[in-house]
Amino acid sequence: MSSILITGATAGIGKSIAYSLAKRGYNLVLTGRRLGRLKEISEDISALHAVEVKVLANDLTKKEAPQQIKDFCTENNLDIEMLVLNAGYQHSQKLEDVSLEDEEDCLRVLAISVIMIFKVFLKDLLKRGGGKLMVVSSVAAFAPPSTAIAPLYGPIKTFMNRFVDTVNAGYNKNNIYATSLCPGFTVTEFHAVSGTQDRMNKVPSFFKMSSDFVAEEGVKGMLKNKELVIPGKHYWFLVNILKFFPLSIIKFIGNKISGDRFK
Repeated sequence: MSSILITGATAGIGKSIAYSLAKRGYNLVLTGRRLGRLKEISEDISALHAVEVKVLANDLTKKEAPQQIKDFCTENNLDIEMLVLNAGYQHSQKLEDVSLEDEEDCLRVLAISVIMIFKVFLKDLLKRGGGKLMVVSSVAAFAPPSTAIAPLYGPIKTFMNRFVDTVNAGYNKNNIYATSLCPGFTVTEFHAVSGTQDRMNKVPSFFKMSSDFVAEEGVKGMLKNKELVIPGKHYWFLVNILKFFPLSIIKFIGNKISGDRFK
């Protein structure tokens, strides 16, 4: 059975992407840490859109997680045609305040698991004649380095965008296409969980987007084989125009928008 795998599908952008794809008739495989939430979402999606939804509780901080996902799909005879790798979080502390173990866990979820999940499915994608990959990145990939909180988040997202570039450079000839979805501030539980809700509250309302809007833009871009999707014209404008400004001005504008993230 042809299906789409979505990681981090229990809330926010991942959950919205699941609904966006289901309404288009795609069968889904949803993963996340909270099995109860996954079951609730899968039952609702199946009732609304009459598609097949399978769920797997999985912790991407574990080295074995990517292979466990692959084994689950193989055991259930699932032909994965698209990978939506969305799972993520950030630390709210400065670099020196995060333990080595916690830092490694975060790096594994945001970056290593993305690469490894793609790798364990790559041979199948080649064998089936192609497929798609969406990596949920962030406009933080284009922003100045953050010194106040999550100093590694932006650099990791930059790395993920470069990974998408690498996939396209190497595998477009095999009909495999990758998309970086780079949203700005999106209203989800992400900020509350990461301890940065106070900064999110300072963001001007016109810079806040809904997860449904971000998901719809991402899905449309992925289905059109776009390499980069930046939802919201204002964010697209910022990412492109700020290339021509000195770093001091970029930081000033960024702090006004993001609650002093770059001080």
